[in-house]
Amino acid sequence: MQRERVADDIYVFTSDLYAQVTAGVVVTSEGAVVIDTLAYPEETLLMKRFIESRLGTTVRYVINTHFHADHSTGTCFFKGARVISHALCRELLNTRGRSSLEKSKAANEMRDVELVLPDIVFSGGMFTLHIGNKTFQFWSTPGHSIDSIVCHVKEDRVLFAADTLMPIPYFVDGNYDDFVISLTGLRNGNYENVVQGHGEIILRGEVEEKIQADIDYLHKLRAAVDAALTNPFPEAALEAIDIESCGKSRILLNGAIAHLHRQNVLTLAAQRRELVQL
Repeated sequence: MQRERVADDIYVFTSDLYAQVTAGVVVTSEGAVVIDTLAYPEETLLMKRFIESRLGTTVRYVINTHFHADHSTGTCFFKGARVISHALCRELLNTRGRSSLEKSKAANEMRDVELVLPDIVFSGGMFTLHIGNKTFQFWSTPGHSIDSIVCHVKEDRVLFAADTLMPIPYFVDGNYDDFVISLTGLRNGNYENVVQGHGEIILRGEVEEKIQADIDYLHKLRAAVDAALTNPFPEAALEAIDIESCGKSRILLNGAIAHLHRQNVLTLAAQRRELVQL
């Protein structure tokens, strides 16, 4: 696990075990706030040990940015912390998340994981949490999943974008059109740093370029998929849509990004075909 300090009171942890997934810790004058957890218990527990031993504080709140297991399974290790999420995240954790966890507990390393449902949920517009000397602003950013949110630490101008920003927009469990809208809504935020849900931290001078690159990827992807669907041999044409032609590199996330792109192609093709049939 890698640890990086991105502001005086903010740390980001990046997994060595699963897809460079990230989690954050914000230290306030009244305790710590954890933003997402890591996929495997051993890394989340190392994070917890750092908070308690090295930072000398306890976790007051855990934020679930969405229900996917790689961001939420470690919530149970922060006993006594209140858990915040979008209302849809709570619903999905209680259904799909519960079923997924039962299957994953067959693996020895997951045997101590328990489902924790958020006890503070919001929907609609911005939700604000004031704790000590910090202000946390949350809002809905569907696209990667319907329950996705981002978290802005106002005083430090650090945005925890979760999977709304990652090396490639990935909408297999979400919605293409929602993703474009959510990314557009992140423009001109004047962020000092942006923490992606996977991969490296985006620095101030790179944020607008990164957001635009993701929007461009989605537009190029849709144009390529639409063209492929009108080809006499659509399946072959869809197979030929490589990630580079859509403006992204296949070396990101240690090469896993090409697989995510392929799933995006197939998902969007299915959605576009359904629209034509309607």
